[in-house]
Amino acid sequence: MTSCRRNKKEVQSTGGFSMYRDIAKLIMYGDIDEDCILYQMGEIFREFEEGTQSNAVLIRKVYTQIKRLLTVATDFGFDKNLWHNYLAYFLITNENPFSITCEKIGANDGSVNHFARNDFSAIKNLFEYDFSEIEKSLGIDCFTQISNYRAIEKKELMYNKNVSEKVQALSSRMEQARDVEGFFTAVTEFYRDYGVGMFGLNKAFRIQDRTDSKLVFLPINNMDKVMLSDLVGYEIQKKKLVDNTRAFVEGKKANNVLLFGDSGTGKSTSIKAIVNEFYDQGLRMIEIYKHQFKDLSNVIAAVKNRNYKFIIYMDDLSFEEFEIEYKFLKAVIEGGVETKPDNILIYATSNRRHLIRETWSDRNDVQQDEGMHRSDTMQEKLSLVNRFGVTINYSKPSQKEYFDIVIHLAAKSGIKMSEDELKAEANKWELSHGGISGRTAQQFIYYLQGKEDNEK
Repeated sequence: MTSCRRNKKEVQSTGGFSMYRDIAKLIMYGDIDEDCILYQMGEIFREFEEGTQSNAVLIRKVYTQIKRLLTVATDFGFDKNLWHNYLAYFLITNENPFSITCEKIGANDGSVNHFARNDFSAIKNLFEYDFSEIEKSLGIDCFTQISNYRAIEKKELMYNKNVSEKVQALSSRMEQARDVEGFFTAVTEFYRDYGVGMFGLNKAFRIQDRTDSKLVFLPINNMDKVMLSDLVGYEIQKKKLVDNTRAFVEGKKANNVLLFGDSGTGKSTSIKAIVNEFYDQGLRMIEIYKHQFKDLSNVIAAVKNRNYKFIIYMDDLSFEEFEIEYKFLKAVIEGGVETKPDNILIYATSNRRHLIRETWSDRNDVQQDEGMHRSDTMQEKLSLVNRFGVTINYSKPSQKEYFDIVIHLAAKSGIKMSEDELKAEANKWELSHGGISGRTAQQFIYYLQGKEDNEK
């Protein structure tokens, strides 16, 4: 049976860094939840150094945290040194006054840097921690294993590749840092280039339906990697969208945008593509649904002081005559007491030009006064569209444009069919699958890909 206690003096005299003391030294990064892996590791090493727990209890606690670390590694596709990856992830996701100040700007001279360097000194010690003593004492090798980890290769859709690559790149750079100043430079330059927290790591977000007063942002992992060049045609529409968005990310005046028109013409694809195009310039997207419009003010309040540009995205926006959610939207876009922040725009897509269904009852109070005037009810509904400074029409493509889309997508997908054959088959497809549109063309290509796969 293993020894239940160790001599406190004997353990402390072995030298080296004290993990829990280094964690306790953290100032800017010290607001750590007690359930955090780093906090729990500190407690384990405190108990180990003080000799207050049996080996059996310590082993069980170590294995619990190692399992949690492996879960994080699996979720994000970490590899090689998981302890280093985890500490890099901790630094990247820790939103504090120092890291938020550095995001998209970098470190500037100031007293806060003194406290940050204190923290980086402690974190460097954690980064270089020697686990051999605890492994030898407890007869385990799990820390050695996670320091030389070989992850099982898996498909990109099974983990957030965007996060994984960033974390591992920072981890590698921290490994190469010779001193605390190298650590400081590596991390602050990451904050400058990408930002901090979930907004730094992810392109797009949803908000969780609220059961209490807390607003929760949910990252959208593995967003479609589509670029504007993938959308065939619609050059005028894409240029309008790019020009407005470029002005926005450059800090110039820009407008809210409404993309309207026929179904399946690429409105939503254009929004996703614009986020991909401008992500590295600090553009982020928050998707919000109609039933969440009452939370719009809270969403804006949560992001208005961050150093990013946010598109609040509303897909397939429309209202029936009995729905009043459009009033929340009107107040936020323009006309509320609080001015909409400069780092926020609203981009919406809709199949309806006027967003709100009109009925003849809306015209009941028409008056005869130097000509015909529409009712106040109709004017209130139509005023919502007028608050989008840019409106872009995506109309159904002609048959020639439809064939051009099919030929382009087929070439991109490696489908080996002549153009004449493609056109003939695409024509048959659209007649029985919803008519001519970019979406129909894409679905036709998926059909051909599946057919080729089955014939192999």
